Amino acid sequence: MRKITVIGFVIHVCFFAQSFAQIPTTVAVQIIRAEDERRYDKTLEDLMKMGGEKLRIRAALAAGRIGDDRAVPALINLLGSGSSGELREMAAFALGEIESVKAADAILKNLANEKLAPETGARLIEAAGKIAAANAKDPKAIEISKAILDVLDAEARRPKQDRLTVLLGLTAILRARPEKGDSVAARFLTNIDPRIRADAANTLSRIRAKNANELLRAMLLADDDAIARANAARALGAAEDKESFNILMESALTDDDSRVRVSAIRSLGSLKDAKAADRLLTRGENLLNDYKKSKFAFPVEKNELLEIAATLGRILPNANDKRAINFLIGLRTLDKLQSPETEIAMARISPAEYLTETNHLPVLINSRQIEWRNLAAVSQGLGELSALPDKCFDCPRQGAESILRAFMSQKNLDSLTLAIPDLLRAFATFKTNDLAEILRGHLKHKDTIVRATAVELLGELPPEQIRFGDFEDSFRIALEDEKLNDALLATIEAIGKQKTERAADFLKDRIYYLAKLNPKYGTSKYLARRRISALLKEKGAGDFSDKLGKTDSIFTPTDYVRAFSRRNARAILTTEKGTFTIEFTLEDAPLTVDNFIKLAKSNYFNGLTIHRVVPNFVMQDGDPRGDGNGGPGWEIRDEINRIPYERGAVGMALSGKDTGGSQWFVTHAPQPHLDGGYTVFGRVNETDMKIVDNLARGDKILSVKIVEGNLPVKKRK
Repeated sequence: MRKITVIGFVIHVCFFAQSFAQIPTTVAVQIIRAEDERRYDKTLEDLMKMGGEKLRIRAALAAGRIGDDRAVPALINLLGSGSSGELREMAAFALGEIESVKAADAILKNLANEKLAPETGARLIEAAGKIAAANAKDPKAIEISKAILDVLDAEARRPKQDRLTVLLGLTAILRARPEKGDSVAARFLTNIDPRIRADAANTLSRIRAKNANELLRAMLLADDDAIARANAARALGAAEDKESFNILMESALTDDDSRVRVSAIRSLGSLKDAKAADRLLTRGENLLNDYKKSKFAFPVEKNELLEIAATLGRILPNANDKRAINFLIGLRTLDKLQSPETEIAMARISPAEYLTETNHLPVLINSRQIEWRNLAAVSQGLGELSALPDKCFDCPRQGAESILRAFMSQKNLDSLTLAIPDLLRAFATFKTNDLAEILRGHLKHKDTIVRATAVELLGELPPEQIRFGDFEDSFRIALEDEKLNDALLATIEAIGKQKTERAADFLKDRIYYLAKLNPKYGTSKYLARRRISALLKEKGAGDFSDKLGKTDSIFTPTDYVRAFSRRNARAILTTEKGTFTIEFTLEDAPLTVDNFIKLAKSNYFNGLTIHRVVPNFVMQDGDPRGDGNGGPGWEIRDEINRIPYERGAVGMALSGKDTGGSQWFVTHAPQPHLDGGYTVFGRVNETDMKIVDNLARGDKILSVKIVEGNLPVKKRK
């Protein structure tokens, strides 16, 4: 049985590297190209039927990645007894990626087979979870969800359980969310395997179960595995278990592992008990002193401090707590007013004092003494005040609205363009009478993300405030975008929300137009066609899948050959806090790796700010804008594989299926809900993860060096 551990990871990579290397280059390139073009045809179907064993496995994976449900019969056939175990496993995995209920009966039939190999059964359970989640309203979803529980229930009664089946089954529960799934998942909280305990707690936290709090408390108090403790803390917070307050408090303050501490801090925020404030403030003040002494501009203490700030904002609403306000002012000063968590917390705790702290900012904008991150953070803080009453002459709500208006009226606002999306979103929460007009004023902005935000917010307004011509203009302007397609996709979504014949007719007309359009450099219209097709299907306006066409790829035949032929490569990333290495999983994600290497060799990543750090989740980089919306000007297709998101997994960040470009992330801890949904294309070893753990939002990747060919063996120190 292939275990989902570091050892299992290595075994999987070695096996697949050997198997893919045995395939002739011409055939491998043919498969990679079909994947990249999202093209399922008779050639690929024939490879699944008549190719050699390794070739059939690779073709089955391609069919799953392409996602065309015409491949379902061929994949079901591969589940038969004539196939090897590895081929049956891949067929099951591919069926899950396609997410079609057409596979439901075959999955149920195979799961009922007492001679079914455990590995194949595990992958069928994984597939069942994906299919049930994607087709929640279909009667078959209920049937296969029940099968997930039946299999896990049987495993729970076995003296020796199949590890892979349990782990993939627990993830299937959090995806499918079957009735009584919480009871089944809770049975694994006392498992001898720490990873199973951790995954059971993770599932319970994500489905917000309330049935296992006593077991979770015991786990948080005494489990020797940090991930299990962290997930237990998360689950108790999701359950809003008041009886866990003392245990969560001790874990938040004293646990040796920062992942446990931040999970407990967040959960205290969910309990909303003001009694947590004093001790959290003591912890925060000590961390603040360490922050001041650090030689780094963004020390690791910042991660935990922002978690404390966010929790204080949740547990002390309108408390006007002076100690908390002084702490937050100290943090925002050291952090140079860059973090929305601090601003939101201040606004919640003392709205009036927050207005005093922000009243002078419009003047700073005009004198160019403020940067976009400051304006974005403060805008989010002011947006929090929209929930306050407005029945008095000088209410903080009215003051916040006035400041936001002052921000928008500044002549120098275009120098802070990256903050405008957050500014618009904050202002929109006040639901002013002139909101529609203000949003319309941004539909022709030079920045794609500003336009995308404006049209998205317009689409959420009541019908009487909407002019359909605004969407038509937005669509026309967005077609000219050469780097980012966010405005185009946001316009399509906004039109899709309009329940009118005009909206449906417009989408029908535009999908025909886009199908004929020659895409400009770097702009993928395939994603737009695919979304329009899905919206028309949802509206009952017909099936337009034949208008999807092939994807607009950045890769050439030469790129396919190079990506397949590459055998050894790694990236060495340098930061102010040290160096870490990404070992690429070349065989599992050749085009994703090729894209990363291409960008790195052009110095694309050098000097980029780490724009996202979520402790105990991910560190994320690769955005040239720095606001989480940037990319290289093109999209690449997902290369979903069976490598699990263990600690140190490197994945491609997405804003939807097939939207990868340059943003990537490293996981701090196992994240099973990401498995089979985001491309894993590398791994950071445990030694180097100590560097990753110390990175904070605001740090920079100073350089990325690619090393290819025979890699030198590291000497042990």
